[in-house]
Amino acid sequence: MKTLKTISALVLGSSTLLAVNASAFDAGDFVLRAGTVTVSAQDESDNLVGAFSDSTVTVDDDTQIGISGTYMFTDKIGLEVLAATPFSHDITGASGTLNGADIGSVKHLPPTVSAQYFFMGAKSQWQPYIGLGLNYTTFFSEKVGSDAAAAGVTSIELDDSFGIAASAGIDYMINDNWGINASLMYATISTTATLKAGAATAATVDYDLDPMVYRLNAVYKF
Repeated sequence: MKTLKTISALVLGSSTLLAVNASAFDAGDFVLRAGTVTVSAQDESDNLVGAFSDSTVTVDDDTQIGISGTYMFTDKIGLEVLAATPFSHDITGASGTLNGADIGSVKHLPPTVSAQYFFMGAKSQWQPYIGLGLNYTTFFSEKVGSDAAAAGVTSIELDDSFGIAASAGIDYMINDNWGINASLMYATISTTATLKAGAATAATVDYDLDPMVYRLNAVYKF
């Protein structure tokens, strides 16, 4: 009888522990995710207008530190705000006269707000989700590259951008507060770059960065 009571206590204790571990997100929870963010450009550039009209441009990828917070309105619906440290990209000629040329560099920040839908509800450690929202991308710290400077370009300016952001990810909650996360997002980011020679415009180019954004995060719920 004593053995039976011991077994029953262990089973009850295990069930309670599993219930705690399985508990994920409820209405009113705030979910913080922090980790690495990689912006991988899926770029498409028009030909330059003006000088170097046979040429297009491209940019390289960059990885920074990102942080996001999601407020849960229900156990399945949340609102996420995503931010990161500034991304830095080298701008390089991709074809024609400027192929391989050092055009310049630029930094950008793409704060993004997304509505998220979580499929599993409050009682699952695994929380796959999708999101849809808007991003605003601001470009700054534009610098002229050596090859562009040699061709007479004295400054580069990139227009800011509004676009759509679609995402998918999964959280795994290790316990009631801590978890890990992996996600990807596709964002539409379009800009016009203006290359100037003094006060005059030497060339312009329409450029779609349209990156895939990959994240690996630690998760904290409170």
